[in-house]
Amino acid sequence: MRIVFMGTPDFAVASLQALKEANFDIVAVVTAPDKPAGRGQKLNESAVKKYAQFLELPILQPQKLKDPAFIQELEALHADLFVVVAFRMLPEVVWNMPPKGTINLHGSLLPQYRGAAPIHHAVMNGETETGVTTFRLTHEIDTGNMLFSDKIPIGPEDNTGQVHDRLMATGARLLVKTVKAIESNDFIEQPQPELTDLKHAPKIFREFCKIDWDQDTISIYNFIRGLSPYPVAYTEWKDKNLKIYKASMEIRQHGYSPGETETDGKTFLKFATRDGFILVSDVQYEGKKRMLTEDFLRGFRH
Repeated sequence: MRIVFMGTPDFAVASLQALKEANFDIVAVVTAPDKPAGRGQKLNESAVKKYAQFLELPILQPQKLKDPAFIQELEALHADLFVVVAFRMLPEVVWNMPPKGTINLHGSLLPQYRGAAPIHHAVMNGETETGVTTFRLTHEIDTGNMLFSDKIPIGPEDNTGQVHDRLMATGARLLVKTVKAIESNDFIEQPQPELTDLKHAPKIFREFCKIDWDQDTISIYNFIRGLSPYPVAYTEWKDKNLKIYKASMEIRQHGYSPGETETDGKTFLKFATRDGFILVSDVQYEGKKRMLTEDFLRGFRH
């Protein structure tokens, strides 16, 4: 089977590696164009491009997925199957091209958490398990017939980064299983169930990351770990932004207003919530590097 792989971030690299190690014929890799980044605006290559270069695979980086030149290049590859992991939404002219169709690996147990940030939202919502699903691409995003899925637990202290890394490995294994099943025509497609309580996973923007201390303690605690290590929950403290990477919680009655702080100036800093406190332990103050709270307080001029 001739396969074209499409993906961009680290999450997709493990899947590309697993397919290659399973000796599938990857005839090309499609990934995002290089983007200028940093102070020098040096062009930054995607994680998938870097790995594809290491494997010496042909690489396509279209600006527009409907570009006739790109479509022509794809057609010339005569691929049997397209495999998509953490890539852009494909137009029908692309996903409908290969005879065996286009499959996608998604970082949730579909139909829950359709969208761009399934892992973040699952952790933020306090889920105790999540998973990965392989499915067929169709017109509506993340809605096609399911092929296989696999679950993993989410621990009470796990952040999105930790869940991401475990799902990345689980997803890579599931993708190999799926492609093998397609190759041997040994699979059953199932339509996604129609649920009334669907939870969505839209892309997360910076304005979403500000903490609302008037929420309950558990919700804020989940919000912080769900946004760690990226893009990171933050609050305003002493007229500057304070990013919070890690925290613990204390649920009890108090006389503080939500958002008020208590600190000994040396070892602890905690913020009042509606029904308790959030004790921050790993922070980054505006203009400073990331550090443990006690190190931050030690160097902070009160």
